[in-house]
Amino acid sequence: MAKFLLLLLLLGASLVAQAVEEVPVCYNYDCAVIEVVEFDAEQMNAIRLLLAAADNAAAEREAISRAIGLFETYTGQQTPTWADKGGNIADDGVEGRMDCHDESSNTSTYLHLLERNGWLKFHRVLEPAFRVLYLVSLHWAAHIVEKNNGREFAVDSWFFDNGHPAVVLPLEDWKNGAGPE
Repeated sequence: MAKFLLLLLLLGASLVAQAVEEVPVCYNYDCAVIEVVEFDAEQMNAIRLLLAAADNAAAEREAISRAIGLFETYTGQQTPTWADKGGNIADDGVEGRMDCHDESSNTSTYLHLLERNGWLKFHRVLEPAFRVLYLVSLHWAAHIVEKNNGREFAVDSWFFDNGHPAVVLPLEDWKNGAGPE
């Protein structure tokens, strides 16, 4: 009986270990600091449920937007990124600040985690996209493509404070300078 209980305990421990997702995140502009954060089973289930409710590509993009906000909130509970403010001016010099390079890298990491878990039904994750405005301003965002028609979208979490849903826009609109309304 004791061996059976021990086996159950070890099995339960291995299930808990598998429920934790670890990913690298970066912050302090240009990924100056890299840390590994963990998302527990409860956090991952909340995100899974967001994606599971999406029954078309537009609904999945809305769920992706909200999931990125949750990932940022969970990351901010483990790192100083909770202090990140939208853009690059409001948090200049603050520990945990993020520029578009940090944001696009982390958002891409979160999107790959969704993809790896099989939770993206209507989109695939691509390499981050960039835009150049006014010949001097380079800006990066995560990048997805709709599976059935090839429409590409920027997923940009840079515009708002930590934990806010990401902006998801058609890539061409984003490249032409579009942002949140």
